[in-house]
Amino acid sequence: MSSGLFLYALPAFAVLMLVEWVGYRLDPDRRGGTVRDSATSISIYLLGRVGKLFERFLVPFSILGAAVALTPWHLNPHSWWVWVLGLVVTDFCYYWAHRADHRIRLLWAGHSVHHSSQQFNLTTAVRLPWLIPGTFLRSAAWIPAALIGLPLWMIFLLQSIGLLYQFPIHTQRIGKLPAAIEYVFNTPSHHRVHHGSNNPYLDKNYAGILVIWDRMFGSYAEELEPVRYGLTKNIDTHNPIKVNYHEFVRMLSDVRHAHTWRARLGHIFAPPGWTPEPVAAHPVTTREPVGVTE
Repeated sequence: MSSGLFLYALPAFAVLMLVEWVGYRLDPDRRGGTVRDSATSISIYLLGRVGKLFERFLVPFSILGAAVALTPWHLNPHSWWVWVLGLVVTDFCYYWAHRADHRIRLLWAGHSVHHSSQQFNLTTAVRLPWLIPGTFLRSAAWIPAALIGLPLWMIFLLQSIGLLYQFPIHTQRIGKLPAAIEYVFNTPSHHRVHHGSNNPYLDKNYAGILVIWDRMFGSYAEELEPVRYGLTKNIDTHNPIKVNYHEFVRMLSDVRHAHTWRARLGHIFAPPGWTPEPVAAHPVTTREPVGVTE
């Protein structure tokens, strides 16, 4: 159902991308990207559609399916309040999944693809990873939604609605909205901050629809200074294969060169940028061993 929803949305996505692009061409002082960068984002998305066909066979919905089967509660989707509750709960789950994307390197290996563009426009929204091992673990973040009794199909549909909401906020063409909206909802201003690689914006504003989660859990930052888009160490390539796998390859390289299991696991599950503490050298002593005589 979620895939069908995206198929219906694709024509609207294409039209909005075109309108935004024409707007940038007519206003050269506010260019939001290059043709090559946008082409890279779109090609990654198209390759991802092919990759999704394989993911359906390789990664069944086992985690959430098991949670739905085990829960003793089953909410009725014919009640309107179930949809409101579901939207809030799944958005809450998305916040923690998104936060994990930035704080667990195995997940960051996939999510970094979305942040790899040094531009910020609507094509950036579709720069999504594909066929990267470990990303299926994110589904565990939605276990609370399954345990309260939401049907599995409803969880996936609400996830898709959340992602659709985020598409139009990938833009520099919209400034700040009225204060009440900015306080509650994720907006273009909040999401520009999220894509910033400069402090104080780094690892902020994980919101999907409701930015109140960031305010509640200390990850909120307001857009106050110019945003520098991209990664802290940019990869400077437009090859969609390299863009998709660059961080995953780096992670595997770090694991391969690690000398201890603690370091290997740290390179996989610790935050991006984590490095093992250097082993302290044995102290050098000038004293003679006890009992040694000339």
